[in-house]
Amino acid sequence: MTTSTSPLRDPAASSGEPVPPAPAGPTGPSGASGRAWPLAALDGLLAGGLAIAVATFLGGAMSFLGISTGTPAPIAAIGGAFIDRTPAWLKTFAISTFGTNDKTALLTGMGVVLVLLCAGIGLLARRSLTSALVGLALIGAIGALAVVSRPNAGALDILPTALGALAGIKLLQTVDQARDRGGDGLSRRRVIAGAGALVVGFFGTRFDSGAGQATASRAATQLPKPTGPAPSTAGAQLDVAGISPYVVKNDAFYRIDTAFVVPHLDATTWKLKVVGEVEQEITLDWATLLSKPLMQKLVTLTCVSNEVGGNLIGNALWTGWPVRELLAMARPKAGADMVLSRSSDGFTAGTPLTAMTDDRDALLAVAMNGEPLPFEHGFPVRLVVPGLYGYVSATKWVTELKVTRFAVDQGYWTPRGWSALGPVKTSSRVDVPTDGTQIKAGTTAVAGVAWAQHRGIDKVEVQIDNGAWQVATLAAEPTIDSWRQWVLTWEATTGSHTITVRATDPSGAVQISDPAPPDPNGAQGYHTITVRVA
Repeated sequence: MTTSTSPLRDPAASSGEPVPPAPAGPTGPSGASGRAWPLAALDGLLAGGLAIAVATFLGGAMSFLGISTGTPAPIAAIGGAFIDRTPAWLKTFAISTFGTNDKTALLTGMGVVLVLLCAGIGLLARRSLTSALVGLALIGAIGALAVVSRPNAGALDILPTALGALAGIKLLQTVDQARDRGGDGLSRRRVIAGAGALVVGFFGTRFDSGAGQATASRAATQLPKPTGPAPSTAGAQLDVAGISPYVVKNDAFYRIDTAFVVPHLDATTWKLKVVGEVEQEITLDWATLLSKPLMQKLVTLTCVSNEVGGNLIGNALWTGWPVRELLAMARPKAGADMVLSRSSDGFTAGTPLTAMTDDRDALLAVAMNGEPLPFEHGFPVRLVVPGLYGYVSATKWVTELKVTRFAVDQGYWTPRGWSALGPVKTSSRVDVPTDGTQIKAGTTAVAGVAWAQHRGIDKVEVQIDNGAWQVATLAAEPTIDSWRQWVLTWEATTGSHTITVRATDPSGAVQISDPAPPDPNGAQGYHTITVRVA
């Protein structure tokens, strides 16, 4: 009888003889070699990268084609969901640490976490592929939960995340099978997977969630001529090098909001609804808004997170229609005392009804410094309410005004520990010289800005070291709703000096000296700097 030996079996095994273990190759079965663990981590990164790329591509495509009005791309959804759940102390820390770069810092942090998670999944796959696949699926589930939590989310919005996770799982299975067949180098399969993830991810970012249509609508916007001339700024700008400009350019204006990705709304389809405790609900569209008599107002906006001496503040010329005219059409019911404004990204702000209806001219703003609003600052329409911090008034990308009561509704930040009303506190800042600098002895200008929106600034005083308070010279004040520049001529002597500033409003109320952090209702205290005179 003739016997044959299968090339897939060791002949010693069929004879009952013991089979010695195979010598360990350059990449052992459990990643014991020096180069196995980097390749394992790479596999996890490739799987995670492909999952994110596919989900981003499909989510962008859904938004671009109008299939979704939510946030189907998981990274944007996770970022938005995280911001929505940020406690007050962490929000304050992020803004005080990163300022207007807070979104960049969040995106960077998310990237680091994802890299570590995906690399860990790759390493886990060397020991237990099943556990690694479960881990990848759990990350996908977290992304899907974030997607469905976003405003305007639909049932189909989880598809990009689900399909992206499946793509990552399939890739991890494929490289694991290839490794079992003895391939554990920088294989063509890994190169193709990496290149594919980059290409798919790149084209996914090209789908701009409607930004193309929104950009076209902004470019096509023809602002009607406002009623009356623009407010005069004669004498409001002092000739002092380094002082903050009286009117801040659009691209230099601070941006603080809860939008992880800047909304791009098509003005031609934008609508604003007035609902709640009103006699008549109203829907306002873009064309109707532009047909109204628009007015121009110089208004300084301030973020409640602005530290003493901080830069989260800016003055601009805003063009818009008074909100009181719209609310008069809706006719608020007796007992209503708050307007809850809602942004397209889900943010809400609770503003006193009186601030929307009195003579301060709260605006539905459509233009900033003579141009249609930049997307970062709320195009097509945002609220501008003098005298209140932005978190209770300055809603960007506004889509709804709900007339209600403070006893019934809360804005976004109120349940997070911030006060409900948020009137701006009288404050001042030294712009020049800057803190910690060295200047020459002799005549020098100490200058800056002071603000008490909707009250105005009547006096600014400067103290050098522990000396007497000296009254500064004030620039013109075109409106009590904007900041006011000031300057003091100082004969600087050699040595180290501290410079402190305080402001007084027309009622005689002096800026509060006791220091307090931004939460819960705005920072307070005197701004003090130190300079060296040589």
